[in-house]
Amino acid sequence: MGLAPLWRLRSSVDPVDPPEVSPAGQTAPPPAPESAPPAVAPPPPARPRTVAASAPAAAPPRPQAVPDVSGLGWEALEQQIRDCRACALCERRTQAVPGVGDREADWLIVGEGPGAEEDQRGEPFVGQAGKLLDAMLAAIGLRRGQNVYIANAVKCRPPGNRTPEADEMATCQPYLERQIELIRPRIIVALGRPAAQTLLDGEVKIAAARGRLFDRHGIPVVVTYHPAYLLRNPQDKAKAWEDLCFARASIV
Repeated sequence: MGLAPLWRLRSSVDPVDPPEVSPAGQTAPPPAPESAPPAVAPPPPARPRTVAASAPAAAPPRPQAVPDVSGLGWEALEQQIRDCRACALCERRTQAVPGVGDREADWLIVGEGPGAEEDQRGEPFVGQAGKLLDAMLAAIGLRRGQNVYIANAVKCRPPGNRTPEADEMATCQPYLERQIELIRPRIIVALGRPAAQTLLDGEVKIAAARGRLFDRHGIPVVVTYHPAYLLRNPQDKAKAWEDLCFARASIV
């Protein structure tokens, strides 16, 4: 019969999908292209920070010359000592230490300078060395504040209780000079080398100066060990006792 199925050759390209149709039968418009994100404005440039200039450190007060104290009475003299800024010792002191005792005493005891406790309390020889000094005075019939005045070669504490320097003692010397003029003691006892050198205006060695009577403008001066030295070297306490007995015998 010669009949065979009729084969139709399919296209190698798939038909294009038909456009979507909206419910109303209208063709939907193509989707809108995505818009670019809005541009972000760059942050404003940072304003330079204004740093307040720090105030310059206050300069330490400049040393002042010691005024003439030759005519001052006790109250004005002690006030001048407390207000003194004539050397660098004033910069680290708690307070100046003028002296203490009988202002018409026969005995003037002169030490080196205030220590830490004296700097706090404003009175010379109040620590362990002061207790020993009181015992030494009691041994020859004397008592602090009764016929005894106690002062120091320098009126402000040297840092770390170091020995006062020559310029510091020279700066303070007018104060001590005026105290001697006001007291008019019958005898002066110098405790330690710095005090002795201030009073005698020259180099002094304690071992060589002991047992001798020095003259200071008509006032006898006896040199002995400082109580602080005796605390470290108790074997020399007997020598200090001899020196005080010698001083007492010198004014009888």
